[in-house]
Amino acid sequence: MSLTIAQLNAAVPADAVALLDGIYEHSPWIAQRALAARPFRSLAHLKHALVQALAASSGDEKIGLIRAHPELAGKAMVSKTLTAESTNEQSKAGLTDCTPEEFAKIQKLNADYNAKFGFPFILAVRGPRGTGLSKREIIDTFERRLFNHPEFELGEALRNIHRIAEIRLDDKFGADISLGNDVWDWHEALSAHTDPGYAEKGQLTVTYLTDAHRACAQQISSWMRDCGFDSVHIDAVGNVVGRYEGATPDSKTLLTGSHYDTVRNGGKYDGRLGIFVPMACVRELKRQGRRLPFAFEVVGFAEEEGQRYKATFLGSGALIGHFDPRWLDQKDADGITMREAMKHAGLDEADIPKIQRDPARYLGFVEVHIEQGPVLTELDLPLGIVTAINGGVRYVGEIIGTASHAGTTPMDRRRDAAAAVAELILYTEQRAAKDGDSVGTVGMLEVPSGSINVVPGLCKFSLDMRAPNNAQRDALTDDVLAELKAICARRGVRYEIEESMRASAAPSAPAWQQRWERAVDALGIPLFRMPSGAGHDAMKLHEVMPQAMLFVRGINSGISHNPLESSTNDDIQLAVEAFQHLLNDLATEQAH
Repeated sequence: MSLTIAQLNAAVPADAVALLDGIYEHSPWIAQRALAARPFRSLAHLKHALVQALAASSGDEKIGLIRAHPELAGKAMVSKTLTAESTNEQSKAGLTDCTPEEFAKIQKLNADYNAKFGFPFILAVRGPRGTGLSKREIIDTFERRLFNHPEFELGEALRNIHRIAEIRLDDKFGADISLGNDVWDWHEALSAHTDPGYAEKGQLTVTYLTDAHRACAQQISSWMRDCGFDSVHIDAVGNVVGRYEGATPDSKTLLTGSHYDTVRNGGKYDGRLGIFVPMACVRELKRQGRRLPFAFEVVGFAEEEGQRYKATFLGSGALIGHFDPRWLDQKDADGITMREAMKHAGLDEADIPKIQRDPARYLGFVEVHIEQGPVLTELDLPLGIVTAINGGVRYVGEIIGTASHAGTTPMDRRRDAAAAVAELILYTEQRAAKDGDSVGTVGMLEVPSGSINVVPGLCKFSLDMRAPNNAQRDALTDDVLAELKAICARRGVRYEIEESMRASAAPSAPAWQQRWERAVDALGIPLFRMPSGAGHDAMKLHEVMPQAMLFVRGINSGISHNPLESSTNDDIQLAVEAFQHLLNDLATEQAH
């Protein structure tokens, strides 16, 4: 019979520690310290208390915990001295049935890893879905993490220990994570569709109106119908639109969604999480035979990434009347215009103006999104409340110096264009860091026709600066451009720079941010507020209606726009439950 939070809260300390035996390998002290946080409001609250207990421990205690874990496919497995929990986990991953070659490979990796880090390699081998990683995935992860910095790898080991503990807690408490599992499975299934040239490499790439893109739209449409949406259609720009009508025909609508296109060789969860989480909510409403006092509209936006055509936020932009007809004449790498692609997909450009929404008919826009960064992962928090989507400005520029002989030009006589840009890069890094939540990046750097024995006479570069509000963004930009001018004057070089993009910050609407906060708090999870450094479809809807976002933790250090992008079934389950709380909260408000 499964353990309950009520039983754990009621148990005397010694019994409570015993109830949590085996959660952390040979380390009952973690549970003992975490119990000081009782009474626990939920399983999520218990998990966080355990995380906090370990976070507050000494460095020696952390290393001791890691060393208490057995090596993967190591001596303990061979001698059958693993704990029951570890035996089950390694068995599910197939590590108890290695070929001689696989076993030798893992043994060599264990030795190399121990020699570098001084502790055993820790991996939650049951994986993000809880059903077990393949041996190939385990070996690939082993090899990749061997290159990590020791301090970073210590954090990765501890994060994997927490994931191991989370899965063990789910088993012990009989946790229902079926919604998280279903949403996770939808992501994996949709990733079967990918553009030609990438499918052969096992890479995910879905760009606007390709065959793979249209197959995704059809698949999402089919799943929406299965979930019980009242109407589902693909609109004039390829957005997939599902509506679950309210209790009365004249009720306003809550809008949500995100994009289903991807970057090249991207991840499976960017954008799509914001479609599938609310789809799961609609399915549960339909199963309950329940109607909300407002309509619920979920949109899978056809294009956000701007990969095939230079038309970023095309899908969400069309809903607010910001489709630029000049985009239709753009050509992709194969010379196919957007107009031709739309015609081939059966879309009628004349219908595009008709899909513009009337903001007066909408309550607002909310979006769930994978974080795409390391913050939640490093804090060991599953969810974060977005306070604002950063405003940004981008520049492309070049510094012009004098190309000269690397051997005969004295250091104090040089007009080195690349060195000037290098100085600007360091200043940008330092200046953005001063704000605490600004970011500055030089992502493109080129010395045209550079030679190993020539002082660079020309260096081309980009600048990308972002901040949670426009005033902070502009102050950062002003300082960086002033420093660029000063660097060039001091070094005797000149510069040319051109602004290529400017986007306003999109602060979350206070009332909607508070609804997300109440939803997360209801789950027993600490509130963590954070800005979004990346742009999202919510930025476009922000122009015409109130918006707020919820971030979901990603694994693998929160990496995104990368095949390693993923999230766990547990975190996705919490995201679905948070959305359900928001819907219920809003329904209560609307009923009064």
